[in-house]
Amino acid sequence: MSDQGREMEIVHLLRRVTVEFGLRQAEFATRNGMHPTDVRALICLLDAGRNGTDVTAGRLGAELGLNSAGTTSLIDRLERLGHLTRSRDARDRRRVLLRVTPQAVELGWAAFGPAIGSAVELLRGFDDAEVAAVRRFLDGFHTALSRGPGDAAPGKGPALGPVGTPPRP
Repeated sequence: MSDQGREMEIVHLLRRVTVEFGLRQAEFATRNGMHPTDVRALICLLDAGRNGTDVTAGRLGAELGLNSAGTTSLIDRLERLGHLTRSRDARDRRRVLLRVTPQAVELGWAAFGPAIGSAVELLRGFDDAEVAAVRRFLDGFHTALSRGPGDAAPGKGPALGPVGTPPRP
């Protein structure tokens, strides 16, 4: 098989994985009375928590591409479901910070923990060079997907930081 064929095979495999993951996320959302955007919001909040970053309604809305009314509706819905809390920032009482509840983390681990565990176990079988290659590919592909129209060509810009590790309950 040519290099182009081998490369495209990997791209198509990644697409299959992301489509399958999207289907599992949609099933999770439906099963738990959520909208798919609610699941994306929880993922954003979990990622921010792992990075030690505070999240306000404005930041969450910007991350999800929602207007103010849509963001408020999403936050209200997640709070009603017991998946999110709002609290005043101790340093700036004007700011309201959003956090995922332990209940939501447990729910996510019940649904996605086995798949995450399988991925971690698979990666443990890789040597350091193989893990570095996987990380470099995923970071680079994420960077390419994150660019808007008219931005630099894929692969020509700086890579994003290292991929984070999954949170533990």
